[in-house]
Amino acid sequence: MTQRRLSLSALIASVAAVAAFGLPGMASAEYMHPANNQAGVVVHPEHFKNEKTREQVRAETEAAMRQGRLSYGESNYPRGVEAASATSNKTRQQVIDEMRNETAVQREARQLVYSAG
Repeated sequence: MTQRRLSLSALIASVAAVAAFGLPGMASAEYMHPANNQAGVVVHPEHFKNEKTREQVRAETEAAMRQGRLSYGESNYPRGVEAASATSNKTRQQVIDEMRNETAVQREARQLVYSAG
C-alpha cells in the first residue's frame, strides 16, 4: 500500500467543506427551530441568553448612531418613543358600527392596508 501526501489544495478544500457543512448546524443553535406543526417552529427559550438590559441595548444603539457605526436602515431606531399599545377603549359593537357606516373610499383604503398581497 502506498502512502500519498496531502496537497495544500486538498487540505483547503476539505477545510472549506467542513466549514460549509458545519456552519448551518451552528447557526441553528438559536431558540427557534423548524418543526412540522401549524406554527412551523418550536421555541426553546433556554437557548436564548439575554445578558443585557433593555436600557443597555438602547444606550449602545444611540452611541453607535452618534458615532456613525450603523449602516443605512439600522439607524431608524425610534428615540424616546415606546411602542404603541394595542389596547382600545372602543367596544366591539362600536367598531362594527364604524365599519358598517364607512364610505366606499374608506372601505377601499382599509382593505388596501389589511390585504394579504
